[in-house]
Amino acid sequence: MLAVSSIIVKLLGAVYKIPLGNILSDAAYADFNSAYNIYNFFLTISIAGLPVALSKTISEAHALGRENQVRKIFRVAFGLFLTMGLVSFFFMSVLAGPMASTVVSNPKAVYCILALSPSVLAVCIMSALRGYFQGHFNMMPTGVSQIIESFFKMVVGLALAMLIASLALQPEDFGDQMVAVGAIIGVSIGSVVALLYMLVTFLRERSKQRTVRSSDKPEGSGAILARLLQLAIPITLGSAATSIVTLIDNNLVMGQLQSVFQTVHGMTESAALDTARDLYGIYGKSMAVYNLPFSLMVPLTACIVPAVSACRARRDHLGCQRITESALRVGILLSLPMGVGLIVLGGPIMGLLYPEIDTAIAGPLMSVLGMAAVFVSVQVLCNSVLQANNMVNLPVLVVVIGGAVKIVVNYVLVGNPDILINGAPVGTLCCFFIVSLIELIIIRRAVPSPPRFTRVFVKPVLASVVMGAAVWAVYGLMVNVLTISSKLATLLTIGVGVVVYLVLVLSLRALSKEDLELMPKGDKIAKILRIR
Repeated sequence: MLAVSSIIVKLLGAVYKIPLGNILSDAAYADFNSAYNIYNFFLTISIAGLPVALSKTISEAHALGRENQVRKIFRVAFGLFLTMGLVSFFFMSVLAGPMASTVVSNPKAVYCILALSPSVLAVCIMSALRGYFQGHFNMMPTGVSQIIESFFKMVVGLALAMLIASLALQPEDFGDQMVAVGAIIGVSIGSVVALLYMLVTFLRERSKQRTVRSSDKPEGSGAILARLLQLAIPITLGSAATSIVTLIDNNLVMGQLQSVFQTVHGMTESAALDTARDLYGIYGKSMAVYNLPFSLMVPLTACIVPAVSACRARRDHLGCQRITESALRVGILLSLPMGVGLIVLGGPIMGLLYPEIDTAIAGPLMSVLGMAAVFVSVQVLCNSVLQANNMVNLPVLVVVIGGAVKIVVNYVLVGNPDILINGAPVGTLCCFFIVSLIELIIIRRAVPSPPRFTRVFVKPVLASVVMGAAVWAVYGLMVNVLTISSKLATLLTIGVGVVVYLVLVLSLRALSKEDLELMPKGDKIAKILRIR
């Protein structure tokens, strides 16, 4: 249920982000992204580990029939979630101005941060309810609430952004900033509606459970709180590392751009800020496309952990190896062609999705991010393999190393007047290349019966390189010889690339029936493609 809802949420997110990029100006998109980075940080420190800790402690008590303990755990956890939500709400509302100026170096993001502040409170409360249901092995409310949240975010956010944009407010009337605020309000409304659904579901469930009596004596509030924090803090620290790196990176890129524009180009502070917002907004729109290959890894990561864990429990090392190999191979077969496509057609794809964008800037950004997308997908898959083999702390340490590399590279390159925003995707590429390489080495050396990397990478890489060459040649032929418009040529070329890649995968026998069994409806796909 959670895997299916995650896929739907990712698809709704893509449908939301790409049209939104056409509604928002580049500068407004920078405000949107800056506010979202702050929002994600507060969400991470507030709820990253607590729902897991809550569901674990509730499920243990529930399994022992200690219903009074279950109720006490929930009351303590709810108070903790509410406190974290109120603290985060305070920072994002009362201190929105200072945070916009100092944390993300974008004072004009202040209204977006304010508009997101109700959402952080709603999500914190909702996470307590999600942890409660998950502790009772009921994943349906969590999955449905995630879909409701994403759906209303998309519909209301796009509608408000379009409505405010139609008013044609001038910059002196905070025109582009207000369009971004409209999109952000959709996020808060989506969170509130999802919270209302969770509250109704929770109250209905609790009314049924009032007839259940238990004579157990619950632990004290202090002991329960200590246990929740003991479980939650390590998970939170691991998740917070990525959010902190993102915030530092946001501040660094915006700050370096403004510094170059003021010191080298002699711009005023206001003009330097607006120019930096434009460039950072283009980078943000490129990032929205870059995240799509990663979205396809969700169902695979959901399959890896339980499948490998089950084999480990049976001491079936060959089974672990087979499943790990298949998961990595399927992940590479899905992500590598998309990454190669973004490398070869970075500019045309950005021009197709965002007709008003400056492709001279967006194209090179997208091409570099295309390479990074492959390594991000590898890193996500490797994380799942390491977690399935009980190596939960190593991925956190490796991400910290990669994040440090990203910060250093961005500081040097973005601060170079000849490179500027083009340095930001290079930092992302270096970060995830190093992270994925280290994790592959760890898997090779520390996992019993590790996957054979030649069987994982060789055929997918060969098929992707040939496909990339074919796509480059076909697009050039269509645009330069047949004089077909760039947008139509891009669509046709993508279609050609899909056909070429599929033929190569089948002819090279890069995919087996066992590989497809890891995917939903994989047996039917194997039958259609006649893969044995």
